[in-house]
Amino acid sequence: MDPVNILPFDKQVACIAALTEGCSIRSVERLTGVHRDTIMRLGARIGAGCLILHDQMMRDLNVSRLELDELWSFVARKQARVKTKRENKISGDQYTFIGMADTSKAIVSHLTGKRDQANTRRFIRDLRERVLGAPEICTDGWPAYPGAIEDYFGADCRYGVMVKNYAAPVEIEAARRYAPAQVVSVTRQHVIGRPTHISTSYIERANLSVRTGQRRFTRLALGYSKSLDNHRAAVGLFVAHYNLVRVHMALRVTPALALGVTDHVWSMAELVEAALAATEPPPEPKGRQVGPFRVIDGGRKD
Repeated sequence: MDPVNILPFDKQVACIAALTEGCSIRSVERLTGVHRDTIMRLGARIGAGCLILHDQMMRDLNVSRLELDELWSFVARKQARVKTKRENKISGDQYTFIGMADTSKAIVSHLTGKRDQANTRRFIRDLRERVLGAPEICTDGWPAYPGAIEDYFGADCRYGVMVKNYAAPVEIEAARRYAPAQVVSVTRQHVIGRPTHISTSYIERANLSVRTGQRRFTRLALGYSKSLDNHRAAVGLFVAHYNLVRVHMALRVTPALALGVTDHVWSMAELVEAALAATEPPPEPKGRQVGPFRVIDGGRKD
């Protein structure tokens, strides 16, 4: 029997709540007394359910402005240790594309995979399917964005690019070795139309929330993902918790409530219950199969 199925519901909620607060698998094991393998299975299942919930709920959205960015992480091993093309698909550097609505701060779309043109187009296509109209869009200087945005959003949207230029790296003291390079200038470009506000401040702040709330994105730590599927499930869990459960400090409501996707602030128990229900297999039809017919209550039905 799957250990997740016999784990008390309050323990499941406690484990998932700890994972959304940036705890690692082993630290959750120490906090809750639940074995790490069970926590791993539970997190993967809840994360998969959260991906389904996000796909179902974040549809037909009225969004006036979007900010897009990519968040770096790695799976299994650093890119320099990836030896074969097969390993490169499922390990090494993995980027999470995020599309955020600036007013509600909601994460509208996300995709985790290699930072290449194919995944960029998949991400923009998914984003296009979720929003109505032609919102204003702002991205960084990743060169795959302009063509994909023009193909899927057309010439009606307003699209701008913000590129930060950094100072050349120099030898610095150990206390500042891991600090980001100094920004010396910012270039803003009008790509499609005339966007009124070219900035990526909101999405960059959201990236900080991801690294704080999801252990697998913490730099220089042991909480990285060992498989790509679990990594995607972890992203799905964070996004669902961020949109539905976590009250935004500035908005005083959750992003999903501000966007109009839901009418109340979800509890953690509600999220866990909905995610588990989303991953439940469809019920078996009643009766028994007899040749090409299914016998139900003594009758015969084609």
